[in-house]
Amino acid sequence: MVGKNVWIRARVHMVTGKGKIVFLILRQQFNTIQATTSVSETISQGMVKYLLKQNKESIVDCFATVAAADVQKTSQKQELHISEFWCVNKSVPKLPFELDNASVRCEDQTLEGKGSGDAEEEESKGEAKAEEGKEVIKEEGKEEDGKEEGKDEKARAVVNQKVRLDNRIIDLRIPTNQAIFRLQSGVGQLFREYLYSQGFIEIHTPKLIGGSSEGGANVFKLKYFNQDCCLAQSPQLYKQMALAADLERVFEIGPVFRAENSNTYRHLCEFTGLDMEMTFKSHYFEVLDLLSDMLVYIFENLEKRFAKELKVVGDQYPFEPFVCKNPVVRISFKDGVKMLLEAKYQQDPLEDLTSENEKALGRLVKEKYETDFYMLYGYPVNARPFYTMIDPEDPNYTNSYDFFMRGEEITSGAQRIHDPEFLAERAKAHGIAVESIQSYIDAFKYGISQHAGAGFGLERIVKFYCNIQNIRKCSMFPRDPKRLAP
Repeated sequence: MVGKNVWIRARVHMVTGKGKIVFLILRQQFNTIQATTSVSETISQGMVKYLLKQNKESIVDCFATVAAADVQKTSQKQELHISEFWCVNKSVPKLPFELDNASVRCEDQTLEGKGSGDAEEEESKGEAKAEEGKEVIKEEGKEEDGKEEGKDEKARAVVNQKVRLDNRIIDLRIPTNQAIFRLQSGVGQLFREYLYSQGFIEIHTPKLIGGSSEGGANVFKLKYFNQDCCLAQSPQLYKQMALAADLERVFEIGPVFRAENSNTYRHLCEFTGLDMEMTFKSHYFEVLDLLSDMLVYIFENLEKRFAKELKVVGDQYPFEPFVCKNPVVRISFKDGVKMLLEAKYQQDPLEDLTSENEKALGRLVKEKYETDFYMLYGYPVNARPFYTMIDPEDPNYTNSYDFFMRGEEITSGAQRIHDPEFLAERAKAHGIAVESIQSYIDAFKYGISQHAGAGFGLERIVKFYCNIQNIRKCSMFPRDPKRLAP
């Protein structure tokens, strides 16, 4: 396009220059280009002065000629020679923080997340903490006349997590976040693509329900007119009811609510669930086979279709490429416990894995099988919800499974109990009032095939695929026990 005239609408990313010449870097999402003009027969001193006064992040229109150039500091190597310039919408002069500071390559992601007073890590007490005061933002006017250009990135202020999240709209403009949320969109797209290809249909279930979805106390309670109500912990009950209605293979992408007072790097009170449920003929491993193929499809296509986005994320948060064996490694819970015990970790075979042992087992699996992804099946009874089918060969265990990325859980699933009497019995054992879920139990009185399913956390898939330290970076507007805005 060299020599052609173009109209460009973009944000002002940076303005430098002095006297009779001005340089701008214009940005569209994570693409940038240099634009310039200088006083001439057709360009007045007043126009140059007007451009020099443009505020960063303003929306502008430029009419310019594309010129050959080799500009190293922008994604586009050409240059725009401006002949006409309009400010479409003006930004305020002072930003909450500089986007370049928020985009600095970060070998140690804890520097951004620590010392912010927002969601401190509870499970890794030994992690290095950032120095207090790292959230200090540059003062206004420090970057005039191109003084910021060429400055050592390490000398820039670290913009910590609380400052970022308090000003999330600005934070989302940085190239890395543009890439993260395109990856997140891609995971949802690939999840849908694969399940549609396998005869699934998408459903939409209520998020206001009369009883707990999962059992336990981790529910948000509210009034629904003159009744008590909960926010759904998952679409679990309604997925199964859909199968009872002969839909056979269903999935949903929607919000999930967990009232867990967990201020950690991997927990959110609201996240996006990727849920599926299906009937099977002989054994619940039929579902594991389908899920294995689906996840391999997602991982392989992320690498193929989103290479640009993965590079942008890796430029700021360096990570080792995600490795997934095909066929997917599948390990029984009992064998996983043996691996831990042989490696001198303490683990009760009748108890759920601790967070420490989850990570340890992930390291052992990586060493033995050379994979970042594996399935663990056959969990103990007391580690699973009331609706999980008991293992017919060992009543201490269940027909259940978890999937792990880089040693941490991204989903839980199981074969579900399809006998109404047994289901009511298990609900009582978990302290759930049967009358609060009677419509769910009644759905199984009229016959239903054996079935199983799973629920994935969308944010966790992106987090672990790119090895991002804190899940809040993968949630557009995160909700945790301390944050309800913006």
